[in-house]
Amino acid sequence: MEHLNEYLMTQKITPLVNRYTVTTPDGGEVLAFAEQKRLALKEELTLWSGEDRTRRLGGFKARQVIDFGATYDVTRPDGATIGTFRKDVKASLIRSTWHLTQGDEAAAVGKERRLGVALARRGWELLDFVVPVIPVPPVPFVYHFDFVREGKPVLSVERKWGIRDRYVIRVQDPSLDRVLALCMAVGLDALQSR
Repeated sequence: MEHLNEYLMTQKITPLVNRYTVTTPDGGEVLAFAEQKRLALKEELTLWSGEDRTRRLGGFKARQVIDFGATYDVTRPDGATIGTFRKDVKASLIRSTWHLTQGDEAAAVGKERRLGVALARRGWELLDFVVPVIPVPPVPFVYHFDFVREGKPVLSVERKWGIRDRYVIRVQDPSLDRVLALCMAVGLDALQSR
């Protein structure tokens, strides 16, 4: 996998799976491809070098079955652990928060960038829950995540406006494993509403 500082990730929703394609920032060369089965009991995702699935780059798998605060192990093709990520359920009641670890380093903490957007999203989701008979359109708020370790930026994932889900992924810490960064970005989209 190329060690770029910026990637573009596009999601395509199909009836049975969510597909993610990671490309160079201009949307040209495909660098990674993943599919996530919808409604799986134990979340698992494999990251491939392309849609032909000829070379596995790595992936993530939940340690527990259907757990809102599950820890996800990110592994290399040989099964060796690269790192982990998990949602901080308590902190996420107000502003979605994730913990990303690699090796023995302190965790990078990723939060929604704007508190106002986080609160508006919660209100929108609550409306859909409280008044389920009125069809509420999908959440119209674009959210961004910034991951910081000991005051220094590590990773950012910015959702772009549009019909299709598109994200700009910026790796600010050169020591952050690219597969770990991409798995976290896919996880933010695939697991955020859980």
